[in-house]
Amino acid sequence: MYAQVCTRPDIPYIVGMLGRYLSNPGMDHWRAAKRVMRYLQRTKEYMLTYRRLDQLELIGYSDSDFAGCQDSRRSTSGYIYLLAGGAISWRSAKQTLVTSSTMEAEFVACYEASNQGIWL
Repeated sequence: MYAQVCTRPDIPYIVGMLGRYLSNPGMDHWRAAKRVMRYLQRTKEYMLTYRRLDQLELIGYSDSDFAGCQDSRRSTSGYIYLLAGGAISWRSAKQTLVTSSTMEAEFVACYEASNQGIWL
């Protein structure tokens, strides 16, 4: 969890997906967890890097799937904010409400990202 929260913006989605099945994991979940561990082993030299820039610019991205959770039909949304060429804030989480369209799911993701952007 520390890697996902503090140092690796490339893995929160899969960590969140696997976390949904902690109480009753199957073989597919075990294989996916092993795949994540192999990925982390291969990419252990990856690190957050920041560059000295003349002008700092905050850049944010957000995205969402539509009804990606097969159990609850809720969407997963995420965002990432970059400053000086490196990630400073990111999140991937299941939305708290069930959306009725892709556009609505994207709006929810944009709203969550905007709230974080205002705080930054």
